[in-house]
Amino acid sequence: MGNLNEGKALPLHKLELDPRIIPNRIHAIVYSCGVLALLYHHFVRLRDAPSLSSFFIFLTMLVADIILAFMWAMNQGFRWRPVRRQEFPENLPSVISESEFPKLDVFICTADPYKEPPIDVVNTALSVMAFDYPAEKISVYVSDDGGSELTLFAFMEAAKFARHWLPFCKKNKIEDRCPEAYFGSNALCPSPDLKDIYESMRDKLEGVVEKGQVSKELLKNNHEQQLFRHWKTGFTRQDHPTIIQVLLDSKKDMDVTGSYLPNLVYFSREKSRTTSHNFKAGALNALLRVSGAISNAPLILTLDCDMYSNDPQTPRRALCFLVDPNKENTSNSNLAFVQFPQRFRQIDKNDIYGCEHKRLYQINPAGMDGLAGPAYVGSGCFFQRRAFYGPPSASFQTEADESERYTDIASASVLQLAHEVASCTYEQGTSWGTKIGLRYGSLSEDLHTSYWMQIEGWKTVFCNPVRPAFLGDAPITLNDALSQNKRWCIGQLEVGFCKHNPLAFGTKHISLPMAFAYAYYSYWSLWSIPILSYGLLPQFTLLGHFPLFPKVLDPWFYLYAYLTLGAYAQDLVDFIIARGGTIQRWWSDQRIWMMRGASSFLFALLQFSLSQIGISGFGFNVTSKVVDNDQSKRHKQGMFEFGVPSPLFVPPATIAVINLATFIIGLGTALRVGCFSEMFVQIFISGYVVVNSLPLYEAMLLRNDKGKMHIKTKMMALCLACVVIAVSLKV
Repeated sequence: MGNLNEGKALPLHKLELDPRIIPNRIHAIVYSCGVLALLYHHFVRLRDAPSLSSFFIFLTMLVADIILAFMWAMNQGFRWRPVRRQEFPENLPSVISESEFPKLDVFICTADPYKEPPIDVVNTALSVMAFDYPAEKISVYVSDDGGSELTLFAFMEAAKFARHWLPFCKKNKIEDRCPEAYFGSNALCPSPDLKDIYESMRDKLEGVVEKGQVSKELLKNNHEQQLFRHWKTGFTRQDHPTIIQVLLDSKKDMDVTGSYLPNLVYFSREKSRTTSHNFKAGALNALLRVSGAISNAPLILTLDCDMYSNDPQTPRRALCFLVDPNKENTSNSNLAFVQFPQRFRQIDKNDIYGCEHKRLYQINPAGMDGLAGPAYVGSGCFFQRRAFYGPPSASFQTEADESERYTDIASASVLQLAHEVASCTYEQGTSWGTKIGLRYGSLSEDLHTSYWMQIEGWKTVFCNPVRPAFLGDAPITLNDALSQNKRWCIGQLEVGFCKHNPLAFGTKHISLPMAFAYAYYSYWSLWSIPILSYGLLPQFTLLGHFPLFPKVLDPWFYLYAYLTLGAYAQDLVDFIIARGGTIQRWWSDQRIWMMRGASSFLFALLQFSLSQIGISGFGFNVTSKVVDNDQSKRHKQGMFEFGVPSPLFVPPATIAVINLATFIIGLGTALRVGCFSEMFVQIFISGYVVVNSLPLYEAMLLRNDKGKMHIKTKMMALCLACVVIAVSLKV
């Protein structure tokens, strides 16, 4: 069945163990001995503390180092058995013919046309509609959780443009099948008329967003006017009926060459003010049911609205893992999904905000791939539909199986069923969100869902081709970058402190290294405690001439040096070996990691703690994808964007001021008094923070552009720093 060549099928992929496995394990053993020795040293100092104040100082540093040791231990899960994979899509014809390719449903989620411009969402959809994959087997679903007529209008226009764009890509074997990316990088387009059509569409969509409504003159006929019949008095983002519009039907609609087009469906789930709504996970679960009622493809690709396809071969690469040549071309029985890394355009040369998250998206997934597979990271992931419906051994039934199968996806019966399963009350009394679908209970629905899938026995695969499979937009303002990290951290804490957390529950169902890896993600925010401790306590004791660390040449000094240099050196090696890693980008990553610790991690930990006692709540905030030209220009120049008076900037700015003051005062005093050897480590730590805080000093003192630090943030940071320094001097 499907074997087009005689003899044995050619391999579709290969797996290699990373040569760093043995060095990693040796280093882990030696480093563990060093950590134990350090903890012993802490306990001895506690026992011999000369005063109550010194006892509490030593105790604080002990807690900080225990957390550092805990996070280091959890991080070893990623380093225990990293692997490398290579796929061979050119060998697919020896195993399966195109006519046997499984159908593919693509889920694209958006929520706010003002923060996520419709033209960007359209570009994402057009890029996947143009996959090098049988068009009649692709169904693209756009989930609009904002229920905006602007988004529907954008895709009505996109359906028209697709008739020209898709055949153009396939005829000319275009690799950049995102129109904006292609026209932006090709000054001499082989079809200038097509470029004019695209620019006309883009101008029209941007004009509609600017006006905030779809005017009647833009709707050319009664059919188009009927598409917008739902938007009337009483329609709001929080209260509106289900909207499902089939904009393209692969069995009816053709491109300009007479070839059939993929299915294109606009969807907005029903919402009611009287019913609670899960955010992205709820939208995806509703879309999972709706697509099950309409196309019911066995494969599902989830994409962020700005994460466009950069390689038309990507579905074939995923099939290299999802198709099992040893089982007569049936799908791989216990493989839940194939995860591609998130990669980003518009990142400046040195990635000043650390937005490529190389460890999160490339290094750690390769480590988890050698165990049971990577975690789901929310985008660029090819799922087997049945993975959402229970363990690999369980039978499952989608919504389409409950009714007669229809070949017309726009038939009244199919759409009626789709509307029923999209109801805001459909999940009541069901297992949706608890045992099937994406899991509720965490803002990080991606981490939570993959964690449960692997507990149920599913495996996953990490595919990292040389050419990025997908490219998205990274935040270009520091506030957006930090806010995004804060939201992730809150969701991860919800996983880490639930009754099914990775350490207490996960270790019983998955391997210990795998449980450690999930625990590392879940307790990410705990980094804030040692970062704040090392960012403040050595500096306070430096002002008071209290030696907190061993003096230079003391035997314990060498232990601190080894533990510090060993951790940084291993992290640098991991970063450089990963694709695209440079020393400058690693330095940027370390700098922004410390800034996150004093802002995103800290605020997430406080907000989560308060929410547990009912003091505050939180919701899902969409990160803005709108690009300001001035901001983009400063970003490309490597300048941090502090323009808004965000509370997230106050702690890093306060710490920067404190360290600058303590470094100057402490260094001068140590040289004058002659205690440089005893205070060297504290002076070094303070100086290290100062060097990492140069963008903060620049934004506070030297810049005059709109990206400089807001006066409110500066004054608050200076006042807090002065109060803290004054108190520490008195103490």
